Amino acid sequence: MEMETIEGMNKYVKQVAEKNNWILNKDGQTLNELIDGLVNNKNNYGYQSCPCRLASGKRDLDRDLICPCDYAPEDIKEFGACYCNLYMSLNFYDKGIDYINVPERRPIEKENAVIEYLKSKK
Repeated sequence: MEMETIEGMNKYVKQVAEKNNWILNKDGQTLNELIDGLVNNKNNYGYQSCPCRLASGKRDLDRDLICPCDYAPEDIKEFGACYCNLYMSLNFYDKGIDYINVPERRPIEKENAVIEYLKSKK
């Protein structure tokens, strides 16, 4: 699938949402910003890492952040949305809210490994 373009990434996230029985954020500006971030990361790193988290550019360190990230299913199950609020449960908007702050699930050790890797590249 062509994910280096906005159109291709839109198609990808829609397929992911459908496959997982999720919906996408209905706020057009937020959705477009997230899609742009995914496209930029795909073009810069070769994979669509989560646009809301620090990526290293090294696939092995970022594997858990490739969208949909490893944490999305549990976040959506518990909070109704993923960390970025890109993917949401089918009934998310029934609660009368448009956004929810989802706590970071990524272990601090993984985040620290990315920071150390980025420091070592300077």
